[in-house]
Amino acid sequence: MRKISNLELHRPSVEQFAQMKRLPVRVVLDNVRSAQNVGAFFRTCDAFAIEHIDLCGITPTPPSRDIHKTALGAELTVEWSHHPSTVECVEELKQQGYTLLAIEQVEGAVMLDKLTIDPTKRYALIFGNEVAGVGQDVVNLCAGAIEIPQVGTKHSINVSVAGGVVLWPFFAELKTML
Repeated sequence: MRKISNLELHRPSVEQFAQMKRLPVRVVLDNVRSAQNVGAFFRTCDAFAIEHIDLCGITPTPPSRDIHKTALGAELTVEWSHHPSTVECVEELKQQGYTLLAIEQVEGAVMLDKLTIDPTKRYALIFGNEVAGVGQDVVNLCAGAIEIPQVGTKHSINVSVAGGVVLWPFFAELKTML
């Protein structure tokens, strides 16, 4: 087995990537504190051709040395916007026809391994603060919630890791749209 070089991966240039189609999925970060977590989201959203990242409340925004440290330039390839209020952001997305799903442990949440992804819908996936999670006021606006099945003692994983775990099945199901 031989490692493949970056050149052999045939990745698009930044200019080519800017012209590519995106998945009909937005990531909403609800008061995520860590710039490194934000950077990791940018990198994951670049990898999976996510449409847009909405940075809300106290969530750090580019340009930022700490975001760049984990994004490795993906903060320049993924469209993003900042919203002072997560509630206002998700209300706008709801009006635009997005299906709002909180990534949270709440009553009635669908376990990720039981989730059915409808390719005719546009999704806004809301990830919460590292300590408090997705705010209840935001959860109240959502059409549903997704929970990541876990069996450990902590009952949570890092928010940026949760991003990769949750975004993967959306990419796997919707990548033929690209």
